[in-house]
Amino acid sequence: MRSLILGGSVFVGKRLVAALVDGGHEVSVLNRGLTPTTLPVGVQHLVADRTDIESMRIALSTTQWDAVFDVSGFVMAAGASNILDLLDLFHDRVGTYVYVSSIMAYDQSLIGVFPWAEDMPSNTDRPTSYGGFKAMSERAMLQRHAVNGFPVVVVRPAAIYGPDNNIYDMETPMFLRLRQHRPILLPHDGLVVGSYGHVDDLVAFMLMAPTTPSTHGEIFNVTTSAVSARRYITTLAEIVGVEPNIVDVPDDVLKSVTMPVFSHLFGIRHHAELSTVKADAVLRPQHSFLAGHEMTYEWFLSQGWADRSQPLVDPVWRATWDFNAEADVASRLAALL
Repeated sequence: MRSLILGGSVFVGKRLVAALVDGGHEVSVLNRGLTPTTLPVGVQHLVADRTDIESMRIALSTTQWDAVFDVSGFVMAAGASNILDLLDLFHDRVGTYVYVSSIMAYDQSLIGVFPWAEDMPSNTDRPTSYGGFKAMSERAMLQRHAVNGFPVVVVRPAAIYGPDNNIYDMETPMFLRLRQHRPILLPHDGLVVGSYGHVDDLVAFMLMAPTTPSTHGEIFNVTTSAVSARRYITTLAEIVGVEPNIVDVPDDVLKSVTMPVFSHLFGIRHHAELSTVKADAVLRPQHSFLAGHEMTYEWFLSQGWADRSQPLVDPVWRATWDFNAEADVASRLAALL
């Protein structure tokens, strides 16, 4: 299969490239070349800025692709690019176009309604926002499918975790808090529910799409387990083998917290669960929440991060942690008791 990945430098794209290479496919990666990365031997690197459609035309020339995997949507939201020009570029030149969207493509007023299925309303925010851009792109692609059969498959993951995760306010700092016996701040009584899916299950679904024509023109929620924030912590604590030092943060105290002191997924604006009935009928995930995080913990240890004291910061998402700020909030809460 001749494959093109738009993005491919980090996390999902990186795992996707590796899976395609392992499968013996011909692989090309297109990105701006700004993020340092080492591609596997034999992978072609094309440099272009997809906010500049002329640079895309030059880079892609008259090439044909069995599959295009679009995993660079965040950059596009920041650049406010013209998705219609991009679709014109790939018209009649791709067998399957797999678009990685997001749970944020749903109408966010649905927060607290369980579960979210693919036919529910989508985000109507401006396309300069992350969710607004994802929803706008989906609509443009699906309209093309309806009009001329553009072979798009939309996948909507929720919280993706696993090896190479570059969103550094999820499992990596949680493993560190647990190993280093730090306080773990928990808002909203730990009742906020989130849907979590292993990155390799997302990749497996994406790789299945080009060989399954019935998926064309469809949206699929691709994730695994929905768990509460408290269950998230206790499960990871079980994996690490410690008792978590959970510090509940009352709602009235949250108003005085001006910086991130817990995972963004523990906030009430992410209180949602994705229905996976539609995707599971096509391909069921292989990693349970527990087993997937056990695998991720092994990867975490292999990075030599077990005793890490300095935070990591990704240049795109800017997510990180501040254990000093967390300790300060925990101390203030203890003083109130």
